Amino acid sequence: MAAPLSRTGIQGEKSGRGEPLVVYDEAIRLLLQQARPVRETENAPLGEALGRVLAMEVTSPLNVPPLDNSAMDGYAVRAGEIEPGKAIPVSQRIPAGTVGNPLDTGTCARIFTGAPVPPGADAVIMQEQATEQGNNAVSFESAPRAGDNIRSAGEDLRKGDIVLESGSRIEPQHLGLAASIGLAELGVFRRLKVATFFTGDEIVEPGKPLGEGEIYNSNQYHLNALIQKLGCNVINLGIVEDRLDTTRATILEAARSADLIVTSGGVSVGEEDHVRLAIEELGTISMWRLKIKPGKPLVLGHVRETPIIGLPGNPVSAFVTCLLFVRPFLLRMQGLKDVMPSSYPVTADFDWRRPGIRREFLRARVRNQEGEALAEIHPRQGSGVLSSTCWANGLVVIPEQTQVEKGDRVQFIPFRELM
Repeated sequence: MAAPLSRTGIQGEKSGRGEPLVVYDEAIRLLLQQARPVRETENAPLGEALGRVLAMEVTSPLNVPPLDNSAMDGYAVRAGEIEPGKAIPVSQRIPAGTVGNPLDTGTCARIFTGAPVPPGADAVIMQEQATEQGNNAVSFESAPRAGDNIRSAGEDLRKGDIVLESGSRIEPQHLGLAASIGLAELGVFRRLKVATFFTGDEIVEPGKPLGEGEIYNSNQYHLNALIQKLGCNVINLGIVEDRLDTTRATILEAARSADLIVTSGGVSVGEEDHVRLAIEELGTISMWRLKIKPGKPLVLGHVRETPIIGLPGNPVSAFVTCLLFVRPFLLRMQGLKDVMPSSYPVTADFDWRRPGIRREFLRARVRNQEGEALAEIHPRQGSGVLSSTCWANGLVVIPEQTQVEKGDRVQFIPFRELM
């Protein structure tokens, strides 16, 4: 169940109710505290497991490789028997996928990459260092050391080794590793169902003509795409008119089928902002209005045990808060342990001389110049300038009450960390 409305914040700017705005770090703490990981699991074939979250630890049922094998095409030998320039007979040929016979004393075996090394051999000499001498014999440029060019059994994995950790998102390399130990499927958490809807009598669907005072519903497309990119199934409830009864009915419908509800618009203090009021009537609010920019009017609540995150209606505010708050919430619900994005210091190629009382996330573009990462910010940081999100490749973080001059070091969160 949701906690009571948070009153944590830095003294200064107040919310519409008089409480201090919730600072960023506290908002993240409250958010993740209330993200309950999904428990239901299923088996996914390897070909369909990319991007899913592992529900259980995976251990290796065998050694990888299972036998000592050749790291290259060449000749398997006893290292102590080789004299440079002296011919030695080739007693057998061992292609990959076959097992040779024990190596006779005083001979070598023609061997190919991946083939098991025959008993008695302790080194492989690459074919480029061998010279054919006729009568099925070869000589070598130099004597090898024992172990040269041999991949030992269990060199990669030992039977019983932990291969993949529970709570990891499955990447292409994980699929290869799982296949290398013979697994055809992996146990994963089920996909989350996220219901979305978008408020505002002024928004219309793309493709329809715009009336006076109307705008196209951009938030539906970038927010749904971000949620889908996180591996969730979206239940798109579309545009909801600015009426309290309609908003209440839509939230109740979403709460019956979704693991999380994400809305856009209707969370501020205007007379036509009905989402927050509907959540209060139907359930509980645990957080409202943040000490950040863009994205102050954000609400976190629960309706019938289903969490709901109400995002602002301005396109950039919705985009940024989805990345900063919906993303980690969903990742934690999916069962991931590490959900926060990485940032790194870059050099400011801009001046920011109007420090505010809120933490700011500026749309920025980082470029490398003579080995130094320089960040420039978009000249228009308004919350309606959606084109800035396409121009930028990440967000520069400006802490509260902070002024930046060109040459200062600032933190940068690349979009690749947030998507």
